[in-house]
Amino acid sequence: MAGSRATPTPPADGLLPVFLTRGKAPAAALLAREGTSTRYAEAGPGIARSDHFRAGSITKTFLATVVLQLASEHRLSLSDPVERHLPGLVRGAGNDGRALTLRSLLTHTSGLYDYTRDTEGLVPVTAVEAVRIALTHPPADRGRFAYSNTNYVLLGRVVEQVTGRSYASEAERRIIAPLGLTGTSFPGSRTSLPSPHGRAYDTDGTDVTTLDPRTAGAAGELVTTLADLDRFYAALLSGELLTSHRLREMLDTRTAHGLYGMGLFPVTLPCGVTVWGHNGRIAGSYVRTAATVDGRRVLTFRVNTTALADPGLEPALLAAEFCPRSS
Repeated sequence: MAGSRATPTPPADGLLPVFLTRGKAPAAALLAREGTSTRYAEAGPGIARSDHFRAGSITKTFLATVVLQLASEHRLSLSDPVERHLPGLVRGAGNDGRALTLRSLLTHTSGLYDYTRDTEGLVPVTAVEAVRIALTHPPADRGRFAYSNTNYVLLGRVVEQVTGRSYASEAERRIIAPLGLTGTSFPGSRTSLPSPHGRAYDTDGTDVTTLDPRTAGAAGELVTTLADLDRFYAALLSGELLTSHRLREMLDTRTAHGLYGMGLFPVTLPCGVTVWGHNGRIAGSYVRTAATVDGRRVLTFRVNTTALADPGLEPALLAAEFCPRSS
């Protein structure tokens, strides 16, 4: 009688140890989802499936979803000038909120300077302080894609002005609670991570597990889990959170010249498959979620350090997961 055949390791899972060697990450993990099935893999010590971690700019997808829901409710329009909701705030060094729309903030085509270049993502600031830092610099070419955290800090303020509640409260009410994302939160000024969690390290090995998330605010303060991110992106892309019209707007990259939609960006892999999602980088954590456009297949991976030493590992992992394999 023939012996049983070992189940082969999926190609993406097999790449995780390389994130430690070539990527110089202390540990790495991924959670893949297809329909209702999930697959978890990890490499390195001190990392677990249930860990809470900081998700950085993945916060932007949550915030963009809230803004698009408000647009569906006719509480704002994407063509509104920023000035309509935040009168007098965006003025200085050639910047003018009267000439910028909410759409330009969502698509990173406002030309506003990224305030984190000056704070280096380490200095806690209020939203108004972040905007004031940005406004000491002249704008880049308006209408050209230029990623700037300032755009989403302003959108957080817009949500607050329109609803009378914080962007965190609106995201909790509209996304986190309905989807049952029990591991996801907006920590505000809380510097500790919820349990369970591992340690987080900067690229020089410094332990940065304790961090004031006000360094990122509406542009990147989110704390979450692998399972919650897979659930969120699957729900978003399958149409659970937005009308079909608003989801098409979110995926429309023409304003940003093919580089960015609204809180989402596409990556076309070598095999021709295009995946949608976002990445997030904050001190001690790098996270990436990618999904098929229908949300049926999703992959989230994370490392417990600020950046991968070899940036080519991320596209290699996505190709290993999403490109068809011959049997």
